[in-house]
Amino acid sequence: MKDKTLVGGIVVMVVGAVLIGVVWVLFLQPARTPTTPLTAIPVTIEGDSNRYALFEIVPTESEVTFTLDETLRGLPTTVVGSGRQVAGEIAVDFANPASSQLGPILINARTLLTDNEFRNNAIHNFILDTELYEFITFSPSKISGLPNEFVPDELISVQIEGDLTIRDVTQPVTFTATLTPNGRSQLTGSATAQISRADFDLQIPNAPGVANVSEEVTLTIDFVAKQLRK
Repeated sequence: MKDKTLVGGIVVMVVGAVLIGVVWVLFLQPARTPTTPLTAIPVTIEGDSNRYALFEIVPTESEVTFTLDETLRGLPTTVVGSGRQVAGEIAVDFANPASSQLGPILINARTLLTDNEFRNNAIHNFILDTELYEFITFSPSKISGLPNEFVPDELISVQIEGDLTIRDVTQPVTFTATLTPNGRSQLTGSATAQISRADFDLQIPNAPGVANVSEEVTLTIDFVAKQLRK
């Protein structure tokens, strides 16, 4: 009888230790920090590169946000997360804007934070696994809607198709975007896409008080890009 009680006690202790470990890994272990400053992947220019002015996204003046809905402690909640480490290059042909090209867009997932530390830890340590997958990448393949000429400070609406990679999953995604040329020295814009968590296998860990996390996530990139060279 004593042996059974002892074994039962050991089992309870082991299970408790495992649960504590899981809670630590998912919710208490601090979010990761970036390993290095984010730098843009150079855009691969097709055609005569001398025709293009090269612009680079400025991280300190740009922002990535994601938005989803959940029920937190019984209350409907809109979760907004954001980060400022986004990088990319844009090659602009002012003589023929329709031939302008966009390079890969990099987002450092370790900088994405919400207003809740426990949620942040779960995002970094479980949902996005930023220890192994530090970067989210969008590789554009087509831009539709560029005009025949740029008019300074005139808003342009475009669609950008490409492949979005989150962790080790890549899916086609289309961003609906607006772009404004501020003369020839700066571009400002915003690009938004709706993505499905299931498409990227983004699982939500069970957490007390959290329920009904929406399947759809809105991803938005607001950017300022400044000219590097003519």
